[in-house]
Amino acid sequence: MESLWFTEGNYITRRFVFNGKELAMLKDIAKAGNPDANPARIQALTCFVLKCCMAASRAISGSPKPSISVETVDLRSRTKPPISDASTGDISWWATAVVEPMGRKTELPELVNILREATALYESDYTQTLQSEEGFVTMSEYCNQLEELFSLEKPDIFPFTTWCHSGFTKTNFGWGEPIWVGHMGKVGPASRNLTMFIETKDGKGIEAWVTLDKERMAILERDPEFLAFASPNPKISSL
Repeated sequence: MESLWFTEGNYITRRFVFNGKELAMLKDIAKAGNPDANPARIQALTCFVLKCCMAASRAISGSPKPSISVETVDLRSRTKPPISDASTGDISWWATAVVEPMGRKTELPELVNILREATALYESDYTQTLQSEEGFVTMSEYCNQLEELFSLEKPDIFPFTTWCHSGFTKTNFGWGEPIWVGHMGKVGPASRNLTMFIETKDGKGIEAWVTLDKERMAILERDPEFLAFASPNPKISSL
């Protein structure tokens, strides 16, 4: 399992900002052909970043390969009874979506449907199973299934997590609210292909902190489709 998740490499993190207008456009594209879909902004953005990262990886490998999207799911509100907002600590698990290789690019509406099916699992009795005495066995089986599924061909794994609505931009320790909240820390195998989201100070936009190896990042930073929506590392004062 360790070899599936962690791969040594020369990783770098870049900051991209998506403003409210671009996010609205991505939502419209994501629900194309299905007006009732109405994906959330973060869903549309997650799928867009995933789509562009898969394209960068495909450009390196020269051929399509299986990809796994791994979204962090907050279980606090999904437990029965729900965990109080006043309690400390995190409890989360993964919503895993497998995107099979195709002879063509997977479009945004398709990715939205695939990722929605993965997160829908946590609206069922699955969360209660995780809470029960069978929880550890269920988690272990999940990891074993992933390892067996990709024992022949190692996939690209793209984890996503969000700090949106976490309250970080409103945190006040007595000297006022922060003008900006960012991400820091050592970049290594544990953060391989990780994208972290956080809303901008005005709440209208979303920052994406994307970690890739240098080769894939160079492709992403030149991708015209990606740059049509993303602003690479704009000045903080402009947010």
